[in-house]
Amino acid sequence: MVTTSGAPRSGAATEPPEFRTAVDSLHTARVRPEIEVGAIRPPQRLAPYSYAIGAEIRQSDDAELDAMSTDSQGSAFGRLILLYDPDGQEAWNGNIRLVAYIQAEVEEDLASDPLLPEVAWSWLTDALGTSEGATSEEVTALGGTVTSTTSVRFGDIAGPPRAHQLELRASWTATRGDVASHLEAFSEALASAAGLPPLGITELKSF
Repeated sequence: MVTTSGAPRSGAATEPPEFRTAVDSLHTARVRPEIEVGAIRPPQRLAPYSYAIGAEIRQSDDAELDAMSTDSQGSAFGRLILLYDPDGQEAWNGNIRLVAYIQAEVEEDLASDPLLPEVAWSWLTDALGTSEGATSEEVTALGGTVTSTTSVRFGDIAGPPRAHQLELRASWTATRGDVASHLEAFSEALASAAGLPPLGITELKSF
């Protein structure tokens, strides 16, 4: 569930009921234990009312297990921003807009796969129930981009010589005020980007 300690809110007591309902619903979302979520400072100029959630893959408490892992996908984090405009916006086709950003380190073989953008996009659309051939009663006006980059380090800079990163940016309109399922779908996409196994499946390491 989402932690609220020190959570900034735009509008305070003047927040419209529909916006308060949407924000409150985020705190009922259920996410897998490897993902740590919490309120962060939202942008102020995208809509009259906004709220933001930060999420990152929780590091293992067992340093020995981390050291033994030779095929880790690396770190991953993201943020989900809830925007609300009582008057709506033409591009939204509604009053509630979700904006998502995910960044994850990926292995070289995955980064070099020409189908990576399509695969990464499917992580989100599958979680939202909007994959090709499927329709969703809760999501409309979905769009976004997937970017894969390679950074090469030179000189006295810590880290691997080459690092490969995946960035997913997306936004969509929620057709209902309860947006808990949207945060859960975002968390599923983040887990996929981080290379976490599906829930209920134990990943066996190579010996």
